[in-house]
Amino acid sequence: MRVSLKVIDNVLGEEDVEVIDLFIKFLQKQLRLSEDVKIICTPERIGKMTTGVRDPNNTIKILCSNRILIDVLRTLSHEWVHEYQDQKLDILRNKKIQDIGGPEENMANVLSGIYIKKFQKLHPELEKKLYNE
Repeated sequence: MRVSLKVIDNVLGEEDVEVIDLFIKFLQKQLRLSEDVKIICTPERIGKMTTGVRDPNNTIKILCSNRILIDVLRTLSHEWVHEYQDQKLDILRNKKIQDIGGPEENMANVLSGIYIKKFQKLHPELEKKLYNE
């Protein structure tokens, strides 16, 4: 399984991209996916996305402009969980899920919070970078 990361319009600096790459490696150890995934960092919302959206073709789009890095990572983690639900649990394929308060959305919210805290504990040296300080 490969992950490709595309940054549109230089919305992120080189150091931010390095942290995102590190976080992606961390996510791969937490929830292993079987199919390739494309992650796109975009400067503006696309379609109906709020801060992130997952397309059925294994593409995750993340809004990255005017956000602190920790929020970008949390959104990435949330959408990664949805990708896992689709690829490994066959939950999302061809099904309409309850967007607010449904079990799939709750799972993504809970796990993304856990992964953010674990990542921060593993990399205390990144604290200032994660909070744009």
